Amino acid sequence: MRIISQSSTGRENTFRTEVRKRDGKCVITGTINRRANRDNWTGFHAAHIFPLSSEDYWVQSGFSRWITNKGERDTGFNSCQNGLLMETTIHELFDGFYFSINPDDGYKITCFDEDNKRIDGRILDPVCRDPNSDLSARDELLKWHFRQAVLANMRGAGEPSFETDFPPGTDMIGEILSGPAAAKRMEAELSSRLGGYFLPGTLQSL
Repeated sequence: MRIISQSSTGRENTFRTEVRKRDGKCVITGTINRRANRDNWTGFHAAHIFPLSSEDYWVQSGFSRWITNKGERDTGFNSCQNGLLMETTIHELFDGFYFSINPDDGYKITCFDEDNKRIDGRILDPVCRDPNSDLSARDELLKWHFRQAVLANMRGAGEPSFETDFPPGTDMIGEILSGPAAAKRMEAELSSRLGGYFLPGTLQSL
């Protein structure tokens, strides 16, 4: 599970500012930030839909094609089209693929684990998905996140299911470590390749 970055680069600052201005609330729970007029965003995060830790993969795979408001030399990764405003704890759950949003089902939120926040079945707030605005979150990115969440949880009981068909030239280790449940995925891969020579449970620090 990746660690949420608190980067303060210029691009990150612009990303946070644009997402905050567009949404003004947690688009998952509907909680409004009533301190916004004082520019106090404690308890709220501008979350990247496509993981912040995987920007290199974003560039290599050409996902910038989904961003329509980027500059000529900009990868579009820090466009507000790749962002949603969330409460801090909700952001952590989103990054861990414990829930996701399905644009093909009316933007319904689906939980893949215990629904302590009671968000399962809610609808993504319309404030971040106005079809007439070039600031709206992109459906393509929401679909990507939903697919990854399904793959990570399809075995049930919190046990992720991993795609292990790595094309030639793929950075297999990088792919595993940048994805969800890195320790379990690495164990599964090493166990399948090394058989009895690998002792499960030795990678829990990942």
